[in-house]
Amino acid sequence: MHFLPEPLEAYINQHSSAPSAMLQELERDTHLRCLMPQMCSGHQQGRLLALLSKMLRPRRILEIGTYTGYSALCLAEGLTEDGQLHSVDNNAEIMDMAQSYVDRSAYREQITLHEGSGLDWINRLDENWDLVFIDADKENYPNYLEALLPKLHVGAIILADNVLWSGKVADSGADDDETKALRLYNQMILENPRLEAMILSVRDGISLARVIQ
Repeated sequence: MHFLPEPLEAYINQHSSAPSAMLQELERDTHLRCLMPQMCSGHQQGRLLALLSKMLRPRRILEIGTYTGYSALCLAEGLTEDGQLHSVDNNAEIMDMAQSYVDRSAYREQITLHEGSGLDWINRLDENWDLVFIDADKENYPNYLEALLPKLHVGAIILADNVLWSGKVADSGADDDETKALRLYNQMILENPRLEAMILSVRDGISLARVIQ
């Protein structure tokens, strides 16, 4: 997914900390084995997730949308020693691939993968989350936010991927269900008095929100 001129994107990669050898292998493996490899977080987004997690030092992370596990491994870099990350995905076909990389990682005792609906698992997991990353079916973003807010304390962070949707959110002629849901999510984040927020123009847009009350 290229949203900047390739020379500028290459410059950004060259001047950003490199991902681990295993993450580079996972990204290559995703491109070889998966039908939509662009869904993998990759270098820039992965380092952003890792840095934010390291700054926050969360004990409890929830990820909605595992895919091949790249983002989960990046987020896990900031976990406290007793921290846990739970990642949910409804695609059983790639769960084994994600699990195989988790099992090889330094975080294998701290990451738990769950198969099924994100909304079901939000309700099933009795946790108060420090950090949440939403990167699953776009039509459910508003529903995820509503379900998550009661489980977030002051200072918790909500990240959501693809909130620019290749620019369609700002295109008045785009009225497909996914675009409308993302517009609604962005508006809900903006208007909620419990949150302060910013959309980061990294790749396809990452919403960064902090719970303030």
